[in-house]
Amino acid sequence: MSKSIISDMDGVIYRGKQLIPGARDFVNRLTQEGTPFLFLTNNAEQTPLDLRLKLESLGISGVTEDNFITSAMATAMFLRSQTRKAMPTAYVVGGAGLINELYNVGFSISESHPDYVVVAKSQTFSFEQIKKAVRFIDQGAKFIGTNPDMIDPIEGGGYEPAAGTLLAAIEAATGKKPYIVGKPNSLMMMLATRKLGVHPEEAVMIGDRMDTDIVGGIEAGMGTALVLSGVSSRESMEQFPYQPDYVFESVAEIDPQAL
Repeated sequence: MSKSIISDMDGVIYRGKQLIPGARDFVNRLTQEGTPFLFLTNNAEQTPLDLRLKLESLGISGVTEDNFITSAMATAMFLRSQTRKAMPTAYVVGGAGLINELYNVGFSISESHPDYVVVAKSQTFSFEQIKKAVRFIDQGAKFIGTNPDMIDPIEGGGYEPAAGTLLAAIEAATGKKPYIVGKPNSLMMMLATRKLGVHPEEAVMIGDRMDTDIVGGIEAGMGTALVLSGVSSRESMEQFPYQPDYVFESVAEIDPQAL
């Protein structure tokens, strides 16, 4: 029996708005062969609906909203399980995807002594937001990050700052470290295998980053496959004390049945 596939998206299926060559055929193989699969993304800006529509706009069909777990979903699930309050509150630095997931589990968004400060990548990050986040954390709000990625790959090569950069600014000002829910936290991996209904040994994590996808997969007990179409390269891969089970130039080379 072939293994279930848990795959990252940015740097694996696309870079920014550009499809990675071979990605459409790879996803088609998964759907046609009936291989159970999930996209596990540290992207907290978009909802599963946004992500499905993005894939469709890139020519990838046959994927449903159930095929996604975002770090925003994982963060909301984690915070819901942590709080005993009927109406917990959060101050959010991040987009509609994250706010939406927090609403879905019963949180209200507040700037009056919030229980949590939740930080994700934000296109509209401002000095005002840093000030508020720092003040609320100093007043006792718990500091939560959706994911630790410092940079994200963009189309045409190159990178842009991501959630980890914003977390670092707030951490520097408060002296407090955030608890990070997304990859490489194996909590996120566990949610994925639970959703697929498989044991971690029956799944392979495909990703482009040694420091999140691969280490998270290893720590969760999954097989791991690094693709070189995103952040990590063959050279940077050698600097880590752990290594993936497989290395591919891109998903174009991956036969899910052979993993």
